[in-house]
Amino acid sequence: MTAKQQTNRTIKKETARQMALEIICSVIDGGAYANIALNKALRAKKYDDRDRRFITELVYGTVKAKGTLDWLLSQLSSRPLNKIDKVILNILRMGVYQLFYLDKVPASAACNESTELAKAASHAGTAKFVNGIMRSAVRSREAGTIAFPAYDENRAQNIALTEFHPEWLVKRWLNQFGEEETKALCIYDNLPPVLSFRVNTLKTTRAALMKELAAEGFAAEASKWCDDGIVCTKTSGLNALLEKYPDAFYMQDESSMLVAHILNPQPGMTVLDVCAAPGGKTTHLAQLMQNKGKIYAFDIHSHKIELIKENAARLGIDIIEPVLQDAAVFKPEWAEAADCVLVDAPCSGLGVLRRRAEARWRKSRKDLKVFPPLQKSILKNAARYVKPGGRLVYSTCTLEPEENSMLIKEFLAANPSFEYAEFKHPLSGEILNELQLLPQRDGIDGFYICAMRRKEQ
Repeated sequence: MTAKQQTNRTIKKETARQMALEIICSVIDGGAYANIALNKALRAKKYDDRDRRFITELVYGTVKAKGTLDWLLSQLSSRPLNKIDKVILNILRMGVYQLFYLDKVPASAACNESTELAKAASHAGTAKFVNGIMRSAVRSREAGTIAFPAYDENRAQNIALTEFHPEWLVKRWLNQFGEEETKALCIYDNLPPVLSFRVNTLKTTRAALMKELAAEGFAAEASKWCDDGIVCTKTSGLNALLEKYPDAFYMQDESSMLVAHILNPQPGMTVLDVCAAPGGKTTHLAQLMQNKGKIYAFDIHSHKIELIKENAARLGIDIIEPVLQDAAVFKPEWAEAADCVLVDAPCSGLGVLRRRAEARWRKSRKDLKVFPPLQKSILKNAARYVKPGGRLVYSTCTLEPEENSMLIKEFLAANPSFEYAEFKHPLSGEILNELQLLPQRDGIDGFYICAMRRKEQ
């Protein structure tokens, strides 16, 4: 039985909380991405602005705070959480989130609606259990009888619970960044993500698109990081905008926009993007090339190849040739054939947790060991495609040195035909070999970019 089927077992009416619960179940227990599941649900049924905001807050808040909510529930329930039905546990998580973190929601409403959801999803006994937990939560909150471990006693656990992050990750960041920056990084991850666009300069200009955005009710400003970027501080009618101007922009994070400029392909070049899907950076490369030359866009999954095709077609780009190809497997006919090669490597994604509410709970310390061997394999293979004098850029959206600077140092030591290639910092103009963006310092999603050059023979 799917999470949706479980949630809708006997529910007769659809409320904002019921819809939020359905999405939460699909994310926590069904493996869905919160932003995709939420957007799909909000498009499928018309809600007024108040309900849309409430559903969004419940989904993102409950998913982000899952670890903290489970800790609170473990203080309130004598029943182990793994013994509670998954749907009922999510009802409790959502209810406790409202009680402890949404000041404008009356305690009576949070309790009563949680009980009604449990009654609809299970039976009277379960509803009574949920009601008891919720009432206990209200009493504990009012009496102040539940408190997180003191910071002085366990700083990692205190930060983890206060700022909604896994304790293992907080410990890792404390060692890497120290106390002040770890707190700042966690706080950044919990901020609502901003919506940013990359202007399709093949079809319009940034000034023209900003004018259109203003006319559609968006509050937008030019990105300070990228000349092609626009950041929206207030959004309105995004779907209508996509329908009206389908070829004018691509939704892309500001950090991600920097990669194509650092690779710096020129019109007429042959370029390989070996980890290309869904095609954001690939189409940006095509823009910089004025849609002249050839870009071979690799991906290992056939359905993702289709995404590259769709995005290229939407933006009016015809120099991209998607190729079903494992980036770690050598293609002999392309040996030393490319002027530029981009390796936007699969990674742990720890720099973009702000945009992926569920991601912090889907990662583990063990997972971090998986990526470096794969990244090394892809980078080593991709380097074989670079012409003498050609450019190779490696990028990730993580903060891990083992996946970034340390990996590059190891690659250069093993491949003396390559050397660092200089580029300018997008804000300061400082000459760099590599750029590690950190959210707590730069106020932008975490990203690593390194440019290299194959020496002339």
